[in-house]
Amino acid sequence: MYDKITLKNGIRVVGEKLPHLHSCTIGFWVGVGSSHELPSENGLSHLIEHMVFKGTITRSARQIAEEMDEIGAHLNAFTGKDCTCFYARVLKEDISTAIDILSDLVYNPKFDKDELDKERGVVLEEIAMVEDTPDDLAADLLSLAQYDGSLNKPILGSHELISKYTQDDVQNYWKTHYTPDKIVISITGNYDWDMVLNELGEKAINFNNSSSVNSDFPNKLINEKRFLKKEIEQAHIYLGFPGFEIGSLKSYTLSILSGLFGGGMSSRLFQRIREELGLAYSVYTYTSSYLNIGTFKIYAGTSPKSANRVIDEIKNETSKILKNGINNKEFLSAKTQLRTDFVFGLESASSRMNRLGRSELILNKIEDQETIMKNIATISKDDLMEVVKYVFDSSPAIAVVGPNTDEIASSLI
Repeated sequence: MYDKITLKNGIRVVGEKLPHLHSCTIGFWVGVGSSHELPSENGLSHLIEHMVFKGTITRSARQIAEEMDEIGAHLNAFTGKDCTCFYARVLKEDISTAIDILSDLVYNPKFDKDELDKERGVVLEEIAMVEDTPDDLAADLLSLAQYDGSLNKPILGSHELISKYTQDDVQNYWKTHYTPDKIVISITGNYDWDMVLNELGEKAINFNNSSSVNSDFPNKLINEKRFLKKEIEQAHIYLGFPGFEIGSLKSYTLSILSGLFGGGMSSRLFQRIREELGLAYSVYTYTSSYLNIGTFKIYAGTSPKSANRVIDEIKNETSKILKNGINNKEFLSAKTQLRTDFVFGLESASSRMNRLGRSELILNKIEDQETIMKNIATISKDDLMEVVKYVFDSSPAIAVVGPNTDEIASSLI
């Protein structure tokens, strides 16, 4: 079902042809994120994501923007804890332009000093925006409470570090981590495979960065409690439980648990905390999966006076599901929702590109769609209860941002 090849310099290329489309989505995935940074390097992965758009050896920032706008394309990027991705969505006849520009961004960034000085201001504003977005701040706080290792660092870095990085710091980090063995190019849509390979090969022929640096740092889960006092209107609460690593078959079962426990309007947490008690507008669950480690997270935003009760109610619901199990209706509903969400994702070329790229980058393989659907179909209630016990039969990590954290902390001791 998939096209796959390794270029001469070691870059992997994976593709999924969708001939019924009139567009292509292509992503350059780099195996570097905040979890690969030393403490003294925190934020450099994200800063480089910004800086490549500020100009290359052959293009200015304005030229990059104008060339993409001229073909009506969408160009963007994101940095995560375990990867960075630069991607474009274009009409099928414009795939050559997308390859040319994305290759230029990844292989030939200029890292101009004046542009760095300007862009660090943009990143500092982004950090300030997180400071003004307490649910994001609480998510970063949970990372500190839940991970012992490199995953606990914020993706954006800190004001102190971003302010001091030099042109050499950025250049050296790029040379160290942007190497062919850490790059996967994924493409989905209506493309000519031979043409794509020819153009990708030509663009990559002189890209031969190499590094012997080991940037895979160990991580383990912990269950600390972290509090940040902030004079805001709500208390933002996170509870973090153990989950499963990326690629684990049990990650599908965990997604079913997330759906029935806090994934929608009929979920247990939504019904109890929002509908029955009226304690929160927003309450939900989600999972995070990385190499060799994963987590299950619960979030709720509530009034400061209700924070302790919300935490108690969440714990009560985890106790109930451990004690009383799961009924057939909610199990089948959550299982159907997971299958439906997966099918909906297949109707998006961008979602397919993301799945191909990250899977090949992190796991060195691509799981076909039929296998995934089969794995979901074979999950039983017993399988789900096994995961319930693994997740909830432990004390959670807790992170709270709000005005009365002293009071909340004292009640949790």
